[in-house]
Amino acid sequence: MGRGTEITLTIDFHTHIFPPWLRDQRERWLERDATFGELFSNPKAKLATVDDLLGAMDEDGIDQAVVMGMGWTDAGLAREVNDYIIESTRTHADRLIGFAGLNPAWGSEAAKEADRCAHAGLRGVGELHPDTQGYDLGDEGVMTPLLEAAQEHGLIITTHSSEPVGHLYTGKGRTTPDVLWRFFQNSGRFPAVKIICAHWGGGLPFYALMPEVKDALRNVYFDTAASPFLYTPQVFSTVERLVGADKILFASDYPLLRPKRLLKQLEESGLPAESQHNIRTSGLRLLGL
Repeated sequence: MGRGTEITLTIDFHTHIFPPWLRDQRERWLERDATFGELFSNPKAKLATVDDLLGAMDEDGIDQAVVMGMGWTDAGLAREVNDYIIESTRTHADRLIGFAGLNPAWGSEAAKEADRCAHAGLRGVGELHPDTQGYDLGDEGVMTPLLEAAQEHGLIITTHSSEPVGHLYTGKGRTTPDVLWRFFQNSGRFPAVKIICAHWGGGLPFYALMPEVKDALRNVYFDTAASPFLYTPQVFSTVERLVGADKILFASDYPLLRPKRLLKQLEESGLPAESQHNIRTSGLRLLGL
């Protein structure tokens, strides 16, 4: 599955990187940015630089990765981290694809930042964190400026998603399948916009047994970020049967988890080799690579 082998390229569609200065100023930003404070108040929560990510990719056999911003609440922090992602993806264009972190609640300013990042070469927006960012993903008025910018520039939108049941964990929120459903209904006016629901969409694929839900998922994809913390390996085969392997994006949520942990869970899923191949490469097809 690694570089230089005969096996198909593997793309990790959900990773996070941070500029070294942010890691050094961690305590300062815990109070200044609500999302940062929610996710990184525990000193054991890892912050990785681009060099850390590239090292993990080489060790774990990952050829390319999507590096995402966070659902920042501080606009200045968002812009600076976006600049770091822009610089990193330009320097390592053969390995990294960038998504911009911003807050849809900023309205026109969110659209302007999406526009700036698109012109700088980023391919998407995310990972959105509606709960800590203070908006409802299903609110048409809030989301329309961002959806307009995404359609104009061909940007993919990735949103955090959570399960309405099960164990609690840091970052688990209220962006559950019913909220995602309302978002899809509103985004139907923007047919070119593709949406990724992180963390298996909080279980949304299971509702694809309902015809109207499956129909609404035409432009929707699900990533596997943090999967071992949420589900048994059988989630891969279950979701593959319901929505197809091409809708599943291999993703780790690095540095929360190493890619090799997700590769191991995929191998334990019992899926045939062809389906595993499709999941490892579906992100490349989504990006037109």
